[in-house]
Amino acid sequence: MPVKFSVVIPIFNEEENIPELHGQLTAVLEKLCNDEGFSENDYEIIMVDDGSDDSSWQLIKDLHEKDPRVKGLSFSRNFGHHIAITAGLDYSKGDVVILMDGDLQDPPGEIPVLFRKLKEGYDLVYGIRQHRHDPFFKKITSFLFWWILRSFSGVDIPQGQTMLRIMSRRLVDVIKEMKEHARFIHGMMAWAGFAATTVEVKHTARLKGKSKYNIPKMFRLAFHAVTSFSTVPLRLASYVGFLSSFISIIVGLYFIYMKIVHDIPVLGYASIIVSIFFVGGIQLLVFGIFGEYLGRTYQEVQRRPLYILKEYIS
Repeated sequence: MPVKFSVVIPIFNEEENIPELHGQLTAVLEKLCNDEGFSENDYEIIMVDDGSDDSSWQLIKDLHEKDPRVKGLSFSRNFGHHIAITAGLDYSKGDVVILMDGDLQDPPGEIPVLFRKLKEGYDLVYGIRQHRHDPFFKKITSFLFWWILRSFSGVDIPQGQTMLRIMSRRLVDVIKEMKEHARFIHGMMAWAGFAATTVEVKHTARLKGKSKYNIPKMFRLAFHAVTSFSTVPLRLASYVGFLSSFISIIVGLYFIYMKIVHDIPVLGYASIIVSIFFVGGIQLLVFGIFGEYLGRTYQEVQRRPLYILKEYIS
């Protein structure tokens, strides 16, 4: 049966946080339902286990036995954070859908604030961090990540957003129709173009455990997001090639001038080798960008499922 609220939470090795997460969420959602005149059971919590290798899935099953409002999806392997969110959206039934991570850095107590803003007529309300409680280096890398996305992705993505956000059912249904494998949920929501706004929310330190996003993963996610929503890298490859050719012509004309006018021969084995490696590096960069887009096309043509469920509890 349809419910009013669906909370979708991707889970990957969060056994230390799941019990506290459930306790806080239950208290907030029951109060929200009562305040809005709904039944205190008019919500569901969908936890998507993204191939965890700890006891996360067993904890989710134990919670379901005690609280049937907790639903669970378990992947056959790790498919990725944004695929896990996709699965949760696919199985959600609520008129309103809330996304959040399982590390409790975005407190569940902020959900009513987002919902009140949604009722003003928006289809998407982003939670924006008031103060980020992360190490300095992670703050810098996160800033660069969002700057790259805003500059090159081609969609308007608010800076400093958290995973905590709330959406209308019609926006969720639109996202469910997007079947591409190269999924970047933040960009897909912004690309849909529905009325969106932001609300400042609290951001706390991670309760337990450590972040699953290291520097290489952040870089891969940024490149993945940009290539999923923009052809700017392809144009950039063309610009780099044109610039390289232009510089080569200028340098060649300079050498010709020095030889003809001043009779100065062009010497230097090292300079020739450096030039060769420089041009070769640019060519490999351009081929790599082409290969990235070609690989995405290959994945789409294969038409494999986005994820495989090992177990499902509802």
